[in-house]
Formats: sequence, C-alpha cells, structure tokens
Amino acid sequence: MDKFISVQQAVDMIKDGDTIMVGGFLTVGTPLRIIDALAASGKKNLTLISNDTGYIDRGVGKLITNKQISKLYVSHIGTNQNTMDQMNAGELKVEFCPQGTLAERIRCGGAGLGGVLTATGLGTVVAEGKQVVNVDGKDYLLEKPLRADFALIGASKGDSEGNLIYRGTSQNFNPMMAMAATTVIAEINEMVEPGQLAPEAVITPSILVKYIVK
Repeated sequence: MDKFISVQQAVDMIKDGDTIMVGGFLTVGTPLRIIDALAASGKKNLTLISNDTGYIDRGVGKLITNKQISKLYVSHIGTNQNTMDQMNAGELKVEFCPQGTLAERIRCGGAGLGGVLTATGLGTVVAEGKQVVNVDGKDYLLEKPLRADFALIGASKGDSEGNLIYRGTSQNFNPMMAMAATTVIAEINEMVEPGQLAPEAVITPSILVKYIVK
C-alpha cells in the first residue's frame, strides 16, 4: 500500500473542530511542514494536544497566533506570549497537565485504558473537578485518557512502509501520540528503503502509520 501523500492532502483531511495531537518538544520532533500548511489553511476551532505551544512564529505556535485553536491540553506555554494573552483574555481554553501526567494520559488513550492514578497535582489547581481515588489508604487523582482524530508526527528517520525512528527529545511524545489517534500522519526527515532499518531500532511500527509526508 502506497502511504505517501502531499502536505496539502494531509491538511485537507483535517476538518474544523477536529482534535489533533502534535508531537515535538519546543518544535524538536514537530512536523513543521504539515503545521505550516495547517496554519495557512484557515482551519479553525481545533483542539490541540501538545507538550507546549512552541514559539509565536514557529511550530504549533503559529496555530495559536492565528487563533485556530479553541482548546488546548498542554504542559507549559511559557515560550509563547500569544498563548498566555489568549488564555488570559478568555479566547483560549487551556487545561494544564503536569508533563508526566500528560504523557501518561496520551499513553492510556493509545493502550485503551480508563485512565491513570497519580498523586501529582493533589492539593493544587490541577485537582479541581477531578475524581480522587483512595488506594490502600493513599489518595490519587484519576487522570482520564486523551485521544485525537489526528496525530501529526515528526520522525527523524523512516521507511516507505511507515516504520519510524526518533532521535533525542523528539521521542518524548511522538511514539505515544502515534498510538492514540484515529489517523496518524508522519512527516519523515530521512527516508530509507524497507529493510534498511534494524527491527530493534524501530520505535513506531508501520501498522500505526496511515499516511506519510516525505
């Protein structure tokens, strides 16, 4: 099966109001070509699940700047003043998740789990409105799973079947996001032929990847 599509075809699949997960850590591991095209598309009312909001003029920060995001699940926003301004103005709904909790919620979404129990956030604003579960005399927050319509993944290296490898901090969120979305679109920086990747080096197997933007 030929999985290759153009950047524009990838963006055309995303509809107003969809939920998207975007991999990366301050744009390292973010599929920048797809995000640039999405920013230029005018798609709106999107829900974004991402570790951070990048920068004003780079990565998913462009979607914030264009006011294409209506709801955000995020670990931190300190590198993007526009995110802070829109949140404070009530234009953007933001749910902050401790970084490890955000990763676990995405992992639960991909694994089909009902949530994760964590003590992180107890007694803080993070716990507001959330269920507390007592296990063996100790309280935990029930953090519910996160899933998306699309996961937009940035891979360091991959083959035409969609087997992916990530380098450095690009593997912080990309692998688990590739398990937690209905449709996974990967942007691959370095393309190789099938069989050239050592099987034990593959982090995201091809079965999870629906489309590839080379």
